[in-house]
Amino acid sequence: MKRILLLMLPLLLMLVGCVHVPPRDYSKFEAAKPTSILIVPVVNESVEVTAPDYFLSTVSVPLAELGYYVFPVNLVKRMLEDEGMSDATLVHNAPAAKICSLFGADSVLYVTITDWNAQYLVLTTTVNVGLKYAIKECKTGSTIWEHAQRMSYAPQGTNTGNPLGNVIAMAITAAVAKAAPDYVPLARQANALTFYGNTVAVYRPGVGIPMGPYAATDEK
Repeated sequence: MKRILLLMLPLLLMLVGCVHVPPRDYSKFEAAKPTSILIVPVVNESVEVTAPDYFLSTVSVPLAELGYYVFPVNLVKRMLEDEGMSDATLVHNAPAAKICSLFGADSVLYVTITDWNAQYLVLTTTVNVGLKYAIKECKTGSTIWEHAQRMSYAPQGTNTGNPLGNVIAMAITAAVAKAAPDYVPLARQANALTFYGNTVAVYRPGVGIPMGPYAATDEK
């Protein structure tokens, strides 16, 4: 049986290598040619009330590094509140042209948090982050790019060299993660996968979003 598996291994690897991932359609994005991205307040579908503020602290950097002018998220939030749009759902439902006209932007990023929770199972806690992204052109309000991303992480307890000690360490680690789950690293990874196409913030063409006009020339 082992010999058969060894003989089949090259064939299996060949089949895996032949799996074709269709390239994303960037025709609408490239036609719009956005130079700036306005990040509006996040719609929060989770039960964690602090999720939008934590997430907004993570999303500007990758877009700026990819070569787009990004409006300061706190300033945007404050100006929208001054305009009577303190509710994120109201902002998402408003015409894109109306929102963009306040800032002179040519595209706007809408994000919905679908998951932001920690699932506790005594010996392990799984931290989950789920996000939906959409970029709309300001003039027409049409969606030129969208993506959904979900990330999960289960912190591991320290190996004490003793089975009972390991169980206790796992229980403590799970309890700490449940009491104070750290969502920010997961949100950063979700943003990297969404915009760069990988978690190490190295641009991968055809996966994330196209490079912006202000990107370093050696990265294009």
